[in-house]
Amino acid sequence: MKNTNSLRLIFLTIISLIVSLSSCKKDYYVDGGVHDPNYNGTILDFLKSRPELFDTLVKVIELANYSSLLNDPNANVTFFAPTSQSISKSMTSLNSQLFFRGQDTVLKVEQVSPEVWRKYLSRYIYKEKYLLKDYPQIDTSDMLAYPGQGYLSIDGDPLNIGTFYNDVRTKNSAGVEQIVKYAGYRQILINYSNPVATSDIQPKNGVIHVLQSFRHSFGFYTFDFTSDAINKGITY
Repeated sequence: MKNTNSLRLIFLTIISLIVSLSSCKKDYYVDGGVHDPNYNGTILDFLKSRPELFDTLVKVIELANYSSLLNDPNANVTFFAPTSQSISKSMTSLNSQLFFRGQDTVLKVEQVSPEVWRKYLSRYIYKEKYLLKDYPQIDTSDMLAYPGQGYLSIDGDPLNIGTFYNDVRTKNSAGVEQIVKYAGYRQILINYSNPVATSDIQPKNGVIHVLQSFRHSFGFYTFDFTSDAINKGITY
């Protein structure tokens, strides 16, 4: 049984690495800008239109029973979209925990309880539409001055969200490098350390902010996600 587990874990790790390498190229948009932010469809329609980024996320949305909400043209919600790579990272962590417990690893998101998917996916959904410009400034090196703000997710979980103002490096006439504080591009941070790759995608029923794949693991707290998944029972 452990030999089988080991082979599965190695296989899943290799797949995760392949996905990570291929997805890094898709984090080319960093400051949240798109030429045309409007999308003629719902949030769910947009996610389905980009299977290379969100195919696993769409499955998780269905398991969590959030398809109706994100496909409702009158929903008006803000959705921080984790990519399939982010979900894969948490699934790999789950399999590591299962392996060390001597349990069979999992190959499909359907093997995790829908209750767990709903609990953690709800942290990405917020009532009303919040664009990048609507979030207060956050500076993780000076939280007293720029703390961002706490927001309640659709199920009542509090997470800090703010807009991070990057610095600009320039050189004066003498060639000396100077730093212009807060003059660079802006990007949303959620839960202090999870940056948005592109923001303000605007379907008919709200707004989507896509999280950077390489900086985010699904659930925000991977240990909590893996523990809940194990405690709620894995389906084999």
